[in-house]
Amino acid sequence: MDEELPIYGRKLFSWKIKEREHYQHSKRWFLVFGLLALAGLIFAVLTSNFLFALIIVLVAFIIVFNENEEPEMLDFIIGTEGIMLGHKFYDYDEFKSFSVIYKPAQGIKSLYLDFTSPWRRDLMIPLLDNNPLPIRENLLKYLKEDLERTGESLSETIGKLLKL
Repeated sequence: MDEELPIYGRKLFSWKIKEREHYQHSKRWFLVFGLLALAGLIFAVLTSNFLFALIIVLVAFIIVFNENEEPEMLDFIIGTEGIMLGHKFYDYDEFKSFSVIYKPAQGIKSLYLDFTSPWRRDLMIPLLDNNPLPIRENLLKYLKEDLERTGESLSETIGKLLKL
């Protein structure tokens, strides 16, 4: 009797990734962040923009609560039927294209998966120590490659710079 394949099909590649990047913030970083948040709150109150004030407070709480929480390790699996990230399965039909950005000298070794839906943010998967060539060759069987993407997005660069 044949063994039933998992939802992602036959496993082609797999590795573990963090659910998010985790930065240790210094007291100086919190001081600067706190002053900027306070300035934003004062501006929001003076301009009667209470929604902006609420957003500032919520972002501050999220950053403080995430400070001491280690990110969960997730299984990332590329299969013949789709991609598995943690417990979430993505069929290849959900993606428009993929990109492999491999610039080790700049510290960039990432796989980008672009959703067909404009409302969904692209998935950025760190390649870690995996060889990008066989991963790229296999993904070409299922997805179109986006050769126009040559680096990280502006939001990722800013996030790394600000350690968010």
